[in-house]
Amino acid sequence: MGRVEQHEDVEPERPSAARVYDYYLGGSHNFAVDRAMAEQAIRILPELPANMRANRAFLRRAVRYMISQGVRQFLDLGSGIPTVGNVHEVALREAPDARVVYVDNDPVAVAHSQSILEQVDAATVVQADITDADAVLGHARSHLDFTRPVGVLMVALLHFVPESADPAGVVARYRDAVVPGSFLAISHGTADEQGERGRAMEALYSRSANPLVSRDRAAVERLFDGFEIVEPGVVFVPLWRPEPGTLPSGTPPERTATYAGVGRVR
Repeated sequence: MGRVEQHEDVEPERPSAARVYDYYLGGSHNFAVDRAMAEQAIRILPELPANMRANRAFLRRAVRYMISQGVRQFLDLGSGIPTVGNVHEVALREAPDARVVYVDNDPVAVAHSQSILEQVDAATVVQADITDADAVLGHARSHLDFTRPVGVLMVALLHFVPESADPAGVVARYRDAVVPGSFLAISHGTADEQGERGRAMEALYSRSANPLVSRDRAAVERLFDGFEIVEPGVVFVPLWRPEPGTLPSGTPPERTATYAGVGRVR
């Protein structure tokens, strides 16, 4: 496993959700403390690395779906550390005129995104807290045209936003900033059908820089208030418009412990 460059505002003594996620996906942009937490989490949920890959696959399917609906601009909130199959790679493959703004508050994620995007005119990255929607949108308006539809991506993000930060209100501020014909994609961790595993995962993440807040299907559906949820609705992540032959045989979709859905602005 490679070593990640140190940054002034990184807290290497506390695990970061972005760097732990990077480890699940086989990346090298993480610290020993992130790897230790990831291994603890994998002991609770052995399917975690496969689940994270399923989550990334949902992201790619959602982007392709939005492009098929005419979207050419994407705002990827909580974008994390770059991995193969980034939003801009998928979008530009489908639509060469696509534009992407990535947003994350983790300095390691932002630094590596900046490095990857150095030669990519169609994409940029902003370091910001997604709950500060005014600041994020101020940056995004320098790169995206908000008089045209935007695909807003909140993939594996909102389960790190506590109720005290009003996640529904955060979503609403982005919803109100985009025009009809825009879309929102959400994937969200859940303890539904997980039993003790779900409670153990929440307890583990409570010791990190990004405590985990599990929400049930009804709560995730409420995050789409003001959107028309497209078929097949809010479902376990492998079940959202799967590509033919991609559902693993014998693996119950609920083992992903993640709901996913896409909504259209009315």
